[in-house]
Amino acid sequence: MSKKRTRPKRKRWFLALLIIVVALLFIRSEWLGKMVYPIQYQKEIQSNADRYAVDPRLIAAVIRVESNFVPDAVSPKGAIGIMQIMPDTADWILKQDDFGSITTKLAGERADAGIRLGAWYLKELLRQFEGDTVKSLAAYNAGPGKVKQWLREGIWDGREETLSDIPYGETRRYVQKVLFYRKKYDELYDNWS
Repeated sequence: MSKKRTRPKRKRWFLALLIIVVALLFIRSEWLGKMVYPIQYQKEIQSNADRYAVDPRLIAAVIRVESNFVPDAVSPKGAIGIMQIMPDTADWILKQDDFGSITTKLAGERADAGIRLGAWYLKELLRQFEGDTVKSLAAYNAGPGKVKQWLREGIWDGREETLSDIPYGETRRYVQKVLFYRKKYDELYDNWS
């Protein structure tokens, strides 16, 4: 009887050890990480990152959270495209610079057009918030006017450590998610300029 108990016990230990070893291999595996955290449209992201001097991994993280790389996504609130820009904001962006033949409609349908407008908007928010990524991300979600109001009224001090002070739960979670994905992309795509 003792032999029968030992065998299943040995099998369980062996199986547990095998699972741990395989898990450790996969956790350290760059290819697995890139499978779990892929970046689509890298060429378009890089091109616009270069054009507007915005970190490509930040653009990719915004895209991941906004649409999960779906070029023609439409949110329940009406945000459009891969970077989920509100149509009014897209119309405003198009008046600020020369975007060639890009229209609001195209930005809501095609990845290249949506990424171009979204990257430009990120650049503009980073300018408005003096390069502060956390404030800029909050503004991307809640609007720059709202974030400036929170800062002015002392509701939120603009730091990552005090995200819990942001009165909009959606904006708090949004900033946290984008920062999470950016960190993952920084780890996995460190050779991406």
